[in-house]
Amino acid sequence: MDKLNLILLVLAGGLAAGFILSAVYHKITFAKRVKDAENKAQKLLQEAQRDAEAIKKEAELIAKDKSLHIKTEVEKELKEGRAELNQLDKRLRHREELFDRKLEQIDKREYNFSKKEREISKREKDLSEKELNCEKLLKQHTEALERISGLSVEEAKKELLKRVEEESRFEAAKVAKRVEDEALESADRKAKEVLSLAIQRYASDYVSDNTIASVNLPNDEMKGRIIGREGRNIRALEAATGVELIIDDTPETVILSSFDPVRREIARISLERLMVDGRIHPARIEEIVEKVKKEVETTIKEAGDRAVFELGLHGIHPELIKLIGRLKYRTSYAQNVLQHSIEVAYLASVMAGELGVDIKLAKRAGILHDIGKAVDHEVEGSHQFIGANLARKYGENIKVVNAIEVHHGEGDPITIEGSLVAAADALSAARPGARKEILESYLKRLEKLEKIATSFNGVNKCYAIQAGREIRIIVKPEEVSDEISAQISRNLAKKIEEELTYPGQIKVTVIRESRYVEYAK
Repeated sequence: MDKLNLILLVLAGGLAAGFILSAVYHKITFAKRVKDAENKAQKLLQEAQRDAEAIKKEAELIAKDKSLHIKTEVEKELKEGRAELNQLDKRLRHREELFDRKLEQIDKREYNFSKKEREISKREKDLSEKELNCEKLLKQHTEALERISGLSVEEAKKELLKRVEEESRFEAAKVAKRVEDEALESADRKAKEVLSLAIQRYASDYVSDNTIASVNLPNDEMKGRIIGREGRNIRALEAATGVELIIDDTPETVILSSFDPVRREIARISLERLMVDGRIHPARIEEIVEKVKKEVETTIKEAGDRAVFELGLHGIHPELIKLIGRLKYRTSYAQNVLQHSIEVAYLASVMAGELGVDIKLAKRAGILHDIGKAVDHEVEGSHQFIGANLARKYGENIKVVNAIEVHHGEGDPITIEGSLVAAADALSAARPGARKEILESYLKRLEKLEKIATSFNGVNKCYAIQAGREIRIIVKPEEVSDEISAQISRNLAKKIEEELTYPGQIKVTVIRESRYVEYAK
């Protein structure tokens, strides 16, 4: 028991000593940490103080730089202001000196003017005295002449004027006769020179128009495709274009026959397009023909623009330009009317230049002189009258209108340019090979034949083919029955016999066709 207590006491003492040692250790450690923290805080405070001093010094330097810069700017502005004030002061002094000089000059001028004014007054007084003396002398001289001649002043004047007038009339008559003789002689010579010079300076090709055209085929098998089953393709093409297709034994060739060159051109282009496309049937033929018609209309517009551009003309109404382009497909006695109009414009302008008159006006009237031929098959009247009305309608100058109206001698031209256009028109038409009377009569007969056919009610289209030996009429099926179609053919044949003169006979064919189209979807 005593040992146990002793052991317990020993253990208790050890524990107590351990606790004490542990507490002492912790206290020592804590004190060390506190000291370290104080040292760190002291260091941080010292660093902050150093940074603050550095910042303060830097701010002081910046402030000094700014103040120095501001001071420099202010001094610069003050210096510039002083310089400007000095400059203004110099200018004011210079102006003041100029002003003083001008005042001195004005004073001198005023003194000189006063001196001259006094001199002029003195001269006027002297002149007045001399004038009075001259009047007295003149009166005395006149009275002396009246006494010597026995005539008064008025009578002497009348006698003198009478003698001068008689002598002047005689001299004027001689001069007028001489001028007239010289003018007639020189005018004839000058006119020949101007005409020959105009012809030499503009040389155009001879124009010859044909009524047929040929289309080359890739092979003879294409002829069968163009004809089609039971001839439906060739009939559709002829009906759509109004041109006769002649397919004979000529190898790889189809001939297109028509008096109208526009139709012939449409048919030629359409046939070439169809051969390239390969799809040759009535519906496709009509589609291609419609497209080609629009393209030809565009070509007509371009031809008009090109002609106006080549002549250097401006301000012509667009509708007149279209009509000029239509002349490309018109002929007059086998002479192409567009080429003829361009030729007339050039010839008239050359002659105008030689005579010193308005070249532009001569060109303008020349290109428009036959504009009526573009629509003379649609409007009643001569092409001169139609063309003058068209030019007047689209705002052309009265001088141009007059030149168009009188270029065939139906009236008097109001300008020299109008006479030059008439002369140029005669020159262009009179060239060797320029015109053929027979072809023109033939074309007019075919045009009249179609015009008679379209005068019947219910006619949709009509075409003169077979060189005028056949007229084909396509009627509107919804308006014309089969019985009326037969009646139209009889009446048309009778009317042709009454109104036309032609060799042989003319076949009248009336076509009435109905088509019904639906689409399967």
